Amino acid sequence: MREAGSGHATTTNTIRQAGFGPGALVLVLDIAKGFLPTWLALHAVGQNGILSYIPWIAPLTAALVVVGHCWPVFAQFRGGMGNASTGGCLLAAVPIAFIIGLGILVALTVRLSAHGEALILRHSARASVLTGLLIAPAFWLLSLGNSSIWIAAAAGLVISFRFMIDWNRQYRELWLDREQPPN
Repeated sequence: MREAGSGHATTTNTIRQAGFGPGALVLVLDIAKGFLPTWLALHAVGQNGILSYIPWIAPLTAALVVVGHCWPVFAQFRGGMGNASTGGCLLAAVPIAFIIGLGILVALTVRLSAHGEALILRHSARASVLTGLLIAPAFWLLSLGNSSIWIAAAAGLVISFRFMIDWNRQYRELWLDREQPPN
């Protein structure tokens, strides 16, 4: 995966290089990578949890999970982009947060027009930066609870930073980044 396509260890690159089955497996594993540590941290922090005196442990765990996914030490700091692992962190906090976060990302990336599908930002990296910055305030407005707001803020800042690297990159890696053929 690191030698072909985008060079990123992502679901999209895996689908393009190895097919849908392996790509789906990467997606599930990346979501699980975010879900399990965050869920464990949330339960360790709960009212009777062993770390109940450290309320910020779950957001810190979520941020470090995404950092470890984006810049893994054992892969020469060349990892994925962090969206799926961030989704797993949100899923652990409040399942509806995962759906809302995905909805924000899709809403910033795609809009339907009379001529079919058109892109608002025409660049999925830019949509991911904005989503990372907007999910915590959106969760606050929706009163999703402190844990999901702080987890979204911590993980969202990491993915925003990660995708800022690609803000001006001209690539056609994702189907969303491709120009539509003329009619």
